[in-house]
Amino acid sequence: MLRIAGMHGFRAILLMLLSCFFASSCTDDSKKHPDTLSTGTIDISADETYKPIIDEQLRVFDSSYPEAHINIHYKPESECFNDFFNNKARLILVTRQLTKEEKEMCEQKQMYQSGLELAKDAIAVIINKASADSMLGASELKGILTGVYKKKYTVVFDNQGSSTVHYITDSLLRGQKLGSNVFAAKSNAQVVDYVSKNPDAVGFVGLSYVGDSADAGNTGAFIKTVQVVSVQNDSTLQFYQPYQAYIALKLYPLTRKLYYINRETYPGLGTGFANFLAGGRGQLIFAHANLFPLRMNIVIRTAEVNR
Repeated sequence: MLRIAGMHGFRAILLMLLSCFFASSCTDDSKKHPDTLSTGTIDISADETYKPIIDEQLRVFDSSYPEAHINIHYKPESECFNDFFNNKARLILVTRQLTKEEKEMCEQKQMYQSGLELAKDAIAVIINKASADSMLGASELKGILTGVYKKKYTVVFDNQGSSTVHYITDSLLRGQKLGSNVFAAKSNAQVVDYVSKNPDAVGFVGLSYVGDSADAGNTGAFIKTVQVVSVQNDSTLQFYQPYQAYIALKLYPLTRKLYYINRETYPGLGTGFANFLAGGRGQLIFAHANLFPLRMNIVIRTAEVNR
């Protein structure tokens, strides 16, 4: 009996030591990582183009996880990448993945990085309500951007370091320089405001800024203060506006993707928010904002309207 009691005592001491060890480990880990997937406070940076939709995502996330506090800094895309590499933002929301050179830089710095495409977006071309150029092809857009179009337009972007400028110069102009008629208005909202007040202005903005928030039926209606241009598809020779189905089917020419890039090495709050954006509720929010969600299955069917 004494031997049995001794063994029980030994086991009790061993369990006590193990408990102390794990408690100490947990305490040290909580000090090292003060945030979790759903709690804590962090800073992230996001392309200013997506402010309306990311604000809505954050509103729903906050309501679900009240102990999570995400400070989003909206900036031109180039500044978001600067924040990522300078350790000012664990998570960034941008329109491109890391380049080969940037990935090599991460390896040299032993910096973990992961990324995922979240939704397909479009750049909307907007004109004043009084303008007659509501349908434009690629050659006409190039003429407007380089200042050689038959009508002299003032072209307005959000910021010289923005993802919109990067996309237009790379994908549409392909080496041609912007004309002296091109200006920056500092934000997408200011681009919309400027075009609404100037008949000879053309603006390039993110789709989130031309969607009608009063569109209760989620029909993809656009705001009424400006006109959204129909852009010609070089393959079909048809003109399309940036409606969700045309974005999904690549019929609207000026499309791009939204990505997250994450540098967290543990399951922290940045990862939690990224998971939310890629999950069911986050993807539905993208869909309701007329972006095309890329992490959920959506079936597009053709329909005939009987008149």
